[in-house]
Amino acid sequence: MLHIRNNFRRTENAKAFRVGAQQAAPLQPRNQHVCYNSPVKSGTSNALRIVSLAPSATSILCAIGAKKNLVGVTKWCADVAPVNGLPKLGDCWHMDSVGEILKLKPSLVIGSVPYKQETLAKLLEHPLTFLATNPRSLADVANDIRMLGRIAGRPRQASRLVTKMRQEFASIARKARLIKKKLRVYCEAWPNPRISSPPWVAEMVRICGGEMVVPAGQKVSDAHVADARPDVIVLAWAATGDRAKPQKAYDVAGWKELSAVRNKRVYVVRDELLNTPGPPLLAGANELLRIFQKVALQEKRA
Repeated sequence: MLHIRNNFRRTENAKAFRVGAQQAAPLQPRNQHVCYNSPVKSGTSNALRIVSLAPSATSILCAIGAKKNLVGVTKWCADVAPVNGLPKLGDCWHMDSVGEILKLKPSLVIGSVPYKQETLAKLLEHPLTFLATNPRSLADVANDIRMLGRIAGRPRQASRLVTKMRQEFASIARKARLIKKKLRVYCEAWPNPRISSPPWVAEMVRICGGEMVVPAGQKVSDAHVADARPDVIVLAWAATGDRAKPQKAYDVAGWKELSAVRNKRVYVVRDELLNTPGPPLLAGANELLRIFQKVALQEKRA
């Protein structure tokens, strides 16, 4: 087994996200990639055939010009990358037929933590390489981009993407400095059990001028959120797009006196913009900034 560097998210679907946050993720190496079978060689892009079971990896590969290496993706990938026309397969949690993957003759299958051990076992019965990613921070995301760039033979394009993302985050941070009050923010990735958004989202909240007031990427209770006294609640429920339900937050009995609830400041952000650790995070940060600016303007007028 080769250790490298790492993913945590909507990629697998809501059930995998819930189970992973509670059980699987802590059992996996944190801040590392996990590669099984043949070591992945860099710079052999012409022969490289990739099946991506992780939308984050798909979004990165497309952004660095390596879409030609993709031979199969998940149904979630179309939300974050231009992959129409490619075969749609299962994911790291639900794999109805490993045979569908094998038909595509991949040299590399990319997944993410958490992954279902039974699915991995089925894959590893065959001669292919499986790479699982598990980023926790924006720095990890940058490392994932560089790693995939090396594997796909596009290191310069990967470095340019990392630079672009850093510059855009810096631009957002400059705009956020105009917000005088540091808003207290609770971002939620799943409502039942209640799970806070991943650590990279907490970093994005800080970039946008706010402060994540609960531990990131963990199971939290209603009382925990109430004690944190958020000014703003952001819902980005895994695998739901923009269908998270603010009324669920307004109906929590212990939250009635929270500033976020009293002032109707529960917002929905499309989950792929916060839960896909790759280029989509830029759009997610811009959406967070828009929300925080709106709240700041409301408070100024009050």
